[in-house]
This record gives sequence, structure tokens and C-alpha cells, in this order.
Amino acid sequence: MTHKVVLDRDDVRRTLVRIAHEIVENNRGETIAVVGIHRRGALLAGRLRDLIAELVAEPVPLGDVDISFYRDDLGMREPGAQPVVHASHIDFAIEDATVVLVDDVLFTGRTVRAAIDALFDYGRPPRVQLAVLADRGHRELPIRPDYVGKNLPTARSERVNVTVSELDGEDEVSISEGESRCESRSGARAIIDRAALLPDASDWEDK
Repeated sequence: MTHKVVLDRDDVRRTLVRIAHEIVENNRGETIAVVGIHRRGALLAGRLRDLIAELVAEPVPLGDVDISFYRDDLGMREPGAQPVVHASHIDFAIEDATVVLVDDVLFTGRTVRAAIDALFDYGRPPRVQLAVLADRGHRELPIRPDYVGKNLPTARSERVNVTVSELDGEDEVSISEGESRCESRSGARAIIDRAALLPDASDWEDK
């Protein structure tokens, strides 16, 4: 099965640095908060927060949201296919900040819509911006990112795989033909428990 790498470790690092500079440039004089969409979006958000904090020389709030119960297709899934639910963490007032939502891949836009719903349960920020590492197109909702690492024209049958070092052991973005995220990882899991067999909301195809 074909596996084409489009961003390697160094590419991912440079891309995040560029996005951080763009965020700071577009929000001069504003309070910036970064909120990642669980799971890989949250890990990328942590890196972006650190980069932004270094550029503005002040603390930058960081949070993450789990969108499992905000999906518009949750009730359509089989009982055994329900996602593993994780806690959201936002311990700052979002009403006082421009919130930058971060995810790994933008696809249909449904994950982002759900993330905005989850975010608004914590308040109403003056502005919400979206940063994604990869935009593969095929939008089903009118959602457009403010910051894009790489635009990836893809067929719907293709899979965009994002791995991050904190979770997968390496930073990489690749395209494969109908391949699942776990099949694309270089290191197979030695132990698989029941929870690992359930899909995480961040692994659902229609992001």
C-alpha cells in the first residue's frame, strides 16, 4: 500500500514556527489563547503555545477540548463504535482572549464545528481563529482555516496520516490509500486493551 510522506520532522517543526509567527503578526496587541482539539491537535497546540509565548515574551494560556459528545453523527454510530471520551481542560477566561483552535487535519469541517460548540460552553471569546497542520479539502461545512501548514489535494479514498512524537514516536504527515492511522505508524503496539480498540474522536475520518 502506497505511503507518501509530505512533511517530515524538520518540515513539521518549520511549519509550526511559521504558523506561530503568523498568529503573532495577525494578533498584535491582543491576548492570545491556544486551544487544541484532542488528541493530536492538543499536542500540536502545546508546541504552538510555547512558540507564541517565546515570541510575545509573556505567558499564553493553553487548553484542550474533547469533541466526542458534540459530534453531529454520534447517535448514528453502533454502540461498539462509540469514541473514547477524554476530559476537556480550559482553566482561563476565554472571553478575554482571541482563541486559536488547533487541529492536525482539516477535512469536512465537522470536527471544527463540534470543537467550537464545545469551546462556547466555556464562554464567548471575542474572536476564534483556526490553525491546522494539513488541509485536505472536501469541506461539507463553510469552515476555512486562518493558518494552514500545508494544503494537500486528496481524493476521498485517500487517508492523511499525522503522527506526532509525543504520541507516535515521530513527527510526520503522509498520504496513503485507504489506510488507517494506526497502520501507518512505524511502531506497532505490543499491547492492545479494550479501550484501544474503540475509536478516538480525533481518529474519525470526517474531520
